[in-house]
Amino acid sequence: MTKKLARGVAVVGVGMSKFGAFPDKTSRDLFVEAYQELKTSVQKGFNPNDIEAFYMGNFSSDQFERQGHLAPIVASWIGLSPIASVRIEDACASGGVALRQAVLGIASGQYDVVLVGGLEKMTDLPGAQVTDALASAADTMFEIPAGFTFPGFYAAMATAYMNEHNGDLDALLKVGIKNHVNGALNEKAQFGQTIPDVMAGKVAKAIQKGLPVPEWKDEMDFLRDPKANPMIAWPLRLFDCSPVSDGGAAVLLVAEDLVAKYTDQPIFVIGTGQASDGSLPERASLSHVPSAVGAGEQAYAMAGKTPAEIDFAEVHDCFTIAEIMATEDLGFFKPGEGWKAAMDGKTARDGEKPINTSGGLKAKGHPVGASGVAQVVEVWKQLHGTAGARQLPGTPRIGLTHNVGGTGQTSVVHIFERRF
Repeated sequence: MTKKLARGVAVVGVGMSKFGAFPDKTSRDLFVEAYQELKTSVQKGFNPNDIEAFYMGNFSSDQFERQGHLAPIVASWIGLSPIASVRIEDACASGGVALRQAVLGIASGQYDVVLVGGLEKMTDLPGAQVTDALASAADTMFEIPAGFTFPGFYAAMATAYMNEHNGDLDALLKVGIKNHVNGALNEKAQFGQTIPDVMAGKVAKAIQKGLPVPEWKDEMDFLRDPKANPMIAWPLRLFDCSPVSDGGAAVLLVAEDLVAKYTDQPIFVIGTGQASDGSLPERASLSHVPSAVGAGEQAYAMAGKTPAEIDFAEVHDCFTIAEIMATEDLGFFKPGEGWKAAMDGKTARDGEKPINTSGGLKAKGHPVGASGVAQVVEVWKQLHGTAGARQLPGTPRIGLTHNVGGTGQTSVVHIFERRF
């Protein structure tokens, strides 16, 4: 039976910090940046006292910062005590699940105005400890003992996918190139450079140091160079992997009957879906993420939309193969056609199904608890026509976000509609 929200829910404001590495900032500082931007984005303004609850997506401040119980601490930091404040942990899907819980809280009638946050401060730890912290989101009984870290997990998925669908590994490189093009147009992105920009920087550095000057023919030649783009876990190279990041994002949700108080330009949440799954050894195939399929089906049914009606999407590209699989799991392309779509430019900003106009996790950055909320920030900007140089033509009307946790044990999908 198709489930519908008992009450309409709209996004009336968004904000995010810059993503990157910030040794001089705490997670609280980053969320303040996001919250301050959110306050300026609400068309008619709002009184913070209107906020009745705060749902924060955060994977592991316990490990990254040695700080648990983060939600009420951050709520106090921005002056929202004594409202109910809840931290949501669902690995890299924490932000998306926090958004879903807030939507359901308003739809149920319990709340009218809810703040959603996503936050992670990852770069204070050495790289090996970050890897260990992230690995705790995997199945420590069956996945980790096999010798896997997350690059290894997604490398196994990439190998299975390419083998099953006779895919071309160059499709992975094409995804990275596209997302760096988009990220270069995003002032909040961790990597605000195209691949040619990166190449030029390496050439300049070689000249400065008196070293042999690299002579790459083009972007693909650069990305195939094992010195410039080393293998991390075959077939995934360095530029196939999202970075370790710090950052925060915030979204303000209100009930439909109160929207006019805050804005004449609402973005409505018209579909939400969430599904779960077991670890990799339990799956019949590694070439797709079953929970993403299920979450997408729920969201489409609630919204009364089909994949063809989605104008653009922000998907969880923690690795380049993840974007390709997501475009199939969400029904944008048939199984085995996602890699071809990437090769043909169908997912570029000027393609038939633009994917990750923000630069995605790959270029924008991936502070894991914040990623699902930051996706909504990009959808908001595109639907309002305020995405600047990366703005899609014609001001799109329907956008989608897709957020995945672990190796796909959690997936959450939201669909948004511009109603003005």
